[in-house]
Formats: sequence, structure tokens, C-alpha cells
Amino acid sequence: MSGRTANQVNLTGRRRRLAGELKRLRTEAGLTGEQVAERLASLGRWSASKVSRIETGRVAAHHGDVADLLDLYGLAGGPLRAELVEIARQGGKRGWWQSYQDVMPGHIAPILDFESASSAIHVMHNQLVPGLLQTAAYARALIRSCHPEAGPELVDRLVDLRLDRQKVLERDDPPRLSVVLDEAALRRPVGGAPAMRDQLRRLVEQSDAQRAVVQVIPFDAGEHTGLDMPFTILSFPGDDEPDVVYLEQYTTAWYIEEEYDVIRYNDYFDRLRKVALGPQESRTLIANTAEELR
Repeated sequence: MSGRTANQVNLTGRRRRLAGELKRLRTEAGLTGEQVAERLASLGRWSASKVSRIETGRVAAHHGDVADLLDLYGLAGGPLRAELVEIARQGGKRGWWQSYQDVMPGHIAPILDFESASSAIHVMHNQLVPGLLQTAAYARALIRSCHPEAGPELVDRLVDLRLDRQKVLERDDPPRLSVVLDEAALRRPVGGAPAMRDQLRRLVEQSDAQRAVVQVIPFDAGEHTGLDMPFTILSFPGDDEPDVVYLEQYTTAWYIEEEYDVIRYNDYFDRLRKVALGPQESRTLIANTAEELR
């Protein structure tokens, strides 16, 4: 299995989206990179290598260049054109998470950008509720355990970062979130019984509100693929944009994009969903576990 660390991940989720769509549109227009460069030569310094760099995301495309490409490809209007031009326009702007740079671990910056551009997020965790569904009290307890030296102000900032991350689920077109948890994640009283009870109720609420599909693998299912390591699979709009698998560790993270490895992780996730209880049965188990906490 091969992957890249956060420091090696330079292509953001938004740039991936733009690059993939521009390549698709050029292909559908029946044009090569050389032909694009020839037809746009009168508009400035265009070359086949420039087209390639834009389509591979190695450079940030100027919104004017993107508009010229879309004109050439016959996309004169519509929501897709507006979206792609806006991605290019926003390319040089800072993401929402940049205001947390003073406290944010560097290895999580790419995942925040990928989440912001994703159309679907699949999460498997064998011990904990994932960050996108955590309550403030649950998140605070985890952050304190991972950063025992941190003062109250730093802990508050890290909790705020985690809660702001969840706003991706509140946008107009939120990613489809599918979560598989081992029952151990329900039974570990992170932050104490009251905090854990509220956390479990939050899971039920998010599931009822269709913000997430949550499934639980019960203890009596025995061993399963997800016992080794938690993982996240991020999918993006467009058929040509490959998924990314995210593996987070204490001080680093791996981003896996090799097609063979990504397919294996998607297969793992499908198998885990089949082993898990259905969404309704899972909600019942989560709700009953919450009521057991006194």
C-alpha cells in the first residue's frame, strides 16, 4: 500500500474538482492539449504544457483562463460553469480553517480541504465517535487526553476547530456521511457517563435528521476487517475524480490515492456495512446504550 503524508499532499479538494472537470470537458470536446493551446494562442501565453499543468492541478488556474477554456469547450453558461469559475476565483483564498493555524496540527489541513469538496464521506472507527459527529463535551475529553499539557484556552480553540469542521454537514449540498462503528465506540464512556449519554443521543439525532447513516457492528459479530485501524474514504463530484482514503495517526496522516488500494478500502467498507446492524437497529442499540448510562 502506498500513500502520501500531509506534507506531500499539495492538490486540494477544490483544485482536484476543477482539474478533473476541465480534463473531462476537453476530452468531450474532442480536443488535445496542443489543439487547445493553438486555439487560445491569441488570448495569451498558452501551451500544451500549461493545459496539462492545469488539468493535473500542478498550478492554480486563473479564473480568466478557466473562463476561456470553458468558452472553447462550449460551456457558455449554467451552474457548472459558474461553479468552476468560482473555484478558480477562490483558489488563492484561505480556507475557513486558516484562522486556526496557530493551534491546528499540520497533518489535518488537507483532510479539511478534501471534506469541503467532497460529495460523500465514509468513516469506519473501532473505538471512537468520529469528529464530524462529536459533541463539544466528548471532543473536549478526547482533546484533553491527547494534549494533557494544553491549557484551557488551547483546549477551547481545538474544540472550536472540531465543531467548525462539522459545518460541512450543514451546507446546502452536504456530503453524504456514512459511518460504521464498532460497539466498543458506544461503550467507552469518554468524558464520563453524562457526556457519553449526550454523545449517543447526538448520534441518534443526526441519524434521525438524515445528516448521517450510522451503523454499529455488535460485539457478537466477532472479528471483522475494521478492528485494525480506523479509516475515512472521501468521494468527490464527477466520475473522473478518484476517491481518497485518509488514515490518521497521533502526529501524522496518510492520504492514499492509488486506485488498487482505494478499491480495497471501498470493499472493506462494503463488507463492514454488511456485518453491521441496519440503520434502524443501530439507532435502537445506540438509544438503549444511552439510557443505560446513569
